[in-house]
Amino acid sequence: MPNGNVEYIIVINGKPEGPYLLEELKTKYIHPETFVRKPGMDDYKEAHELPELRELFGFGKQITAPQYFASFDQRLLASVIDYFFLTLVFVVLVLLSFVFVREKEQRIMLIFSAMPLIVVAKFIYGSIAEAGEKQGTIGKRLLKIKVTDMEGQRLSMEKSFARNAAKVISIIPLFTGYLASFLNKKQQCLHDLIANTLVIKERLI
Repeated sequence: MPNGNVEYIIVINGKPEGPYLLEELKTKYIHPETFVRKPGMDDYKEAHELPELRELFGFGKQITAPQYFASFDQRLLASVIDYFFLTLVFVVLVLLSFVFVREKEQRIMLIFSAMPLIVVAKFIYGSIAEAGEKQGTIGKRLLKIKVTDMEGQRLSMEKSFARNAAKVISIIPLFTGYLASFLNKKQQCLHDLIANTLVIKERLI
């Protein structure tokens, strides 16, 4: 049952108005494409995307095809940010392990053995995060981009793992699979084409 105490901001003629309680929205001209925001939401959504507003106004949920796609440089920077934070975590763990590892040769081996684990951690983290509520890793979230299916919907865990596994094909040989983003309007890399996924920009008001 909808919470009548939740306050909503609505966009009318390009300007935010409110906040309004759910009952107060009945007096406003709300159509399915009206942008709405409530506490806990990172960005505005269209009214038809919120279950309580569909119930209140009798809207049907519409599927809007994504129109704004993340550029190659945005995706690259997001990946750099992800690897920076993951590497930072591994550096801290390796330094802590030095308390127990005294030999110089063993420390060097520990450093080199940790490097492949960063890639594995990125695969696991990316797969889970991109199927999660925010639909993106910390790098993508900072740049306000997210991963979706071809209709702009959240990925299943299976599809997210498949997408990240397909990055191996994009990387070999010489990262040529990433160049595919320059050859199609939706800026999909090869692994996106294989998994039928998109990386889109979040809507801005």
